[in-house]
Amino acid sequence: MPLLAVRDVLQATPRARIVRLSLGGNRFPYEPGQAVSVGLPGSRRASYSIAGAPHDAVRDDCLELLVGTEGNSQEFQHALRPATALDVHGPIGTFTFTAGPDARRFAFIAAGTGIAPLRAMLRHALQDGRNEAMVFYSARTPHEFAYRNELESLARSGRIDLQLSVTGSGSAGWQQGRGRFGREHAQAIVKHGAPVCFVCGPTSFVHETRRLLIKTGVCPDQVRIEDWLMTTPCLPAEVSAGRGAVLPSLASP
Repeated sequence: MPLLAVRDVLQATPRARIVRLSLGGNRFPYEPGQAVSVGLPGSRRASYSIAGAPHDAVRDDCLELLVGTEGNSQEFQHALRPATALDVHGPIGTFTFTAGPDARRFAFIAAGTGIAPLRAMLRHALQDGRNEAMVFYSARTPHEFAYRNELESLARSGRIDLQLSVTGSGSAGWQQGRGRFGREHAQAIVKHGAPVCFVCGPTSFVHETRRLLIKTGVCPDQVRIEDWLMTTPCLPAEVSAGRGAVLPSLASP
């Protein structure tokens, strides 16, 4: 893949930015949920999930990434501005939107920047009007929901069932959900039959969410997570990798 130029950079949350890389008319086939490895030429690369669906990339001639401001080197973070050329490799990763031909109900469960690959999957799924989608998304504060306006717009139009939940203390005035994904959330998801569930976020969040879904009645093979997490022990939240937009081997602390 040739070097790709940064088209634009938008502030998504106080700690994450949307970075769009121009494809310059080049084809870049990938599956919803996959990632790319990105860095300055000749420098160490980090891997970030593609936050747009494949049809978005074709239409807009760009790859959209959600890049945490605490990830990668300071040099890389400071270089993220329009016209900067980045070394891009991929696509990579096996966490993709896979479901049986008869699957029509999906649940996307994210924490933090874990929304990135799930947004790509969601946008792909919504191309088929027969599909039903639920989104549970938790963040520390109301200001840290990336793509919040888009998700709320989809909810208002009846395209998705959306639950936003704040996990941090404070947040005065917040009138929606509070707390991490729990048993009551799992029960709500399987109320009308267990959907295919896709989970992404910090390691501890993914393990606990998977456990709750299975305990509530979802078949293990219907809970899709990163393959590497199946052999990774659950870590305390404060030291977990926080996958979201960054793959494990290059995740920031």
